[in-house]
Amino acid sequence: MPENQPHDAFEDRLTAALRDTGDQFDADRAALVAGGHARGRRARMRRRAGVLGGAAGIALVGVGGAMLLPEGSPSGPERSSVASSATARPSASATLVPFSGDDLLRELKKLLPKGRFSEEAASGGVNAPGAYAHLVYDDGKGGAAIGVSFARVEPGSRQVRELTECPDETFVEYDDCSTSRLPDGSLLKLYRGYEYPDRRVDTKFWSADLVTAEGQHVTVSEWNSPAEKDAPITRQDPPLSTAQLKEVVTAEVWRRVVDSLPDDPKKPSMSAAPDTRPPGASGEAVVETLAGLLPEKLKVVTRGGQETEYGYVVVDDSKGRSLVQINVQHGMADVAGQLYGNGETLPDGTRVTTRQGPGERGAAGVVMWTADTMRPGTDGFRVVISAFNTGAQHEDATRDAPALTVEQLKEIALSPKWDRMR
Repeated sequence: MPENQPHDAFEDRLTAALRDTGDQFDADRAALVAGGHARGRRARMRRRAGVLGGAAGIALVGVGGAMLLPEGSPSGPERSSVASSATARPSASATLVPFSGDDLLRELKKLLPKGRFSEEAASGGVNAPGAYAHLVYDDGKGGAAIGVSFARVEPGSRQVRELTECPDETFVEYDDCSTSRLPDGSLLKLYRGYEYPDRRVDTKFWSADLVTAEGQHVTVSEWNSPAEKDAPITRQDPPLSTAQLKEVVTAEVWRRVVDSLPDDPKKPSMSAAPDTRPPGASGEAVVETLAGLLPEKLKVVTRGGQETEYGYVVVDDSKGRSLVQINVQHGMADVAGQLYGNGETLPDGTRVTTRQGPGERGAAGVVMWTADTMRPGTDGFRVVISAFNTGAQHEDATRDAPALTVEQLKEIALSPKWDRMR
């Protein structure tokens, strides 16, 4: 379930449960501005996503989630990651003076078409928690929020893939998304979607993400409203076209902004103790194992997943499509009491609980059935599987019940084949 979010049910508790930093879609504007819009849009899928916050406890797929492409999907734009052999970045403290918030606002205004500006906010400089600029822009057709934010990422890393791959349409509804490689080796993602994944309000969210070969990350975001949430829609579309978004996000000045960012004092040092946790199970292996455990009557119409731990299939038994998703996680023993307090313990020590309830995206008539298991032992090996009565969580129900019963879900989750991934 990835990012992501899908997202309201887990908002308050996901952060505490994630292995690494993850952010939610449903933060208000002040929170997004304070933290930088790039960070606010990275709904990265982590091992503890949903553990404490929702009925299923399966990670949510957000706009930036790194997903395996579904079978049979078009190849689309080039999606290869940035080369790992990046040139060294000069030390900001030694060679460059960080841009102030006023500098960032001034540069952003210079790149926008003629119009009126209001509600300006920005952060920058040596002691700032992050660098961003945000304003409301009106070209005469209605005020629209526009923001730009900056960060550094590790070239060739998983984070780069998460930032530049388009989300899986099984989980996120959007109008258009493309990823391309520019002549200088940078990756550019152009996205046109919606602020609310369930479309309960039709606020549009368009963005451009640029990641250079040196790891400079720039995000430009815009809405068809003066605020991303809790504000009336003032125009049919955000003001900048895709071509204009590309022009703004690729402006040379932003690369200098990233180069001038102070080093992050929270960044782990190279001498930090290595992570001894076992690597996450291959997402491809998770999907293959799940598909092999399904009843023969179910036809798999599409499949996908993350690089690790998460996979899904959409099946059809001639009664309509049904989404089935699964997480295979390590190191969950510390939350076993919260997950299985009302469940049962099998003779071999495996803990099991099942749940039946409404879907998490607010789509009409959607139900979610879950079997959640944890093997005995200190490694906290958890297998949790859910099925829905729709082929996509954000779409209304297409059948009365999921294609798998709770008992079938339990049988799949308890299969010894998962133990190969421990």
